[in-house]
Amino acid sequence: MGYPEDVLAPDEQLILHRHPHWKMLFWPAVILLVATAVAGFAGGFVYRTTDPPTRSILLIVVLVLWLAILGWRCVAPVVSWKSTHFIVTERRVLVRQGVLTHSGIDIPMNRISSVQFRHGLFDRLLGTGTLIIASSSDEPLEYDDIPDVQGVHAMLYHQVFEVEQGRGSRIPDGDY
Repeated sequence: MGYPEDVLAPDEQLILHRHPHWKMLFWPAVILLVATAVAGFAGGFVYRTTDPPTRSILLIVVLVLWLAILGWRCVAPVVSWKSTHFIVTERRVLVRQGVLTHSGIDIPMNRISSVQFRHGLFDRLLGTGTLIIASSSDEPLEYDDIPDVQGVHAMLYHQVFEVEQGRGSRIPDGDY
């Protein structure tokens, strides 16, 4: 049983499970390339211009700095991306995030009063956007970087309508 399935009730059906859009990983990838190039240049410079006893120490310093930058600016964002889940079932919407400290929210379908989405030109080009879910008692909740936000919006609206009509949880055909 995978991650989303172990948080569901025994008779609850998973409809959608998404991580944030891959655009969150763009800057970590750029930093990986730039940090690697700079570390390679620095290592080559140190190797060519220093004496053997100093050379080893400086190469270790370059390596440690490179690993620290990769861990902080590349690995941490990837782990954060992978540990963020947007889940829709026929009964509720769940959002879970965190590695060491977990946080989450569940919104029952019958408490959702409106579903909106927002995306600018760049988000439209990438097929992502912000999903805004208003429940009957709280401030609207915004979830950024939802892939195929228009499709998720339509599917979620359909699910809310089905719950309001009491017609069960028939899912429309399509790739959600």
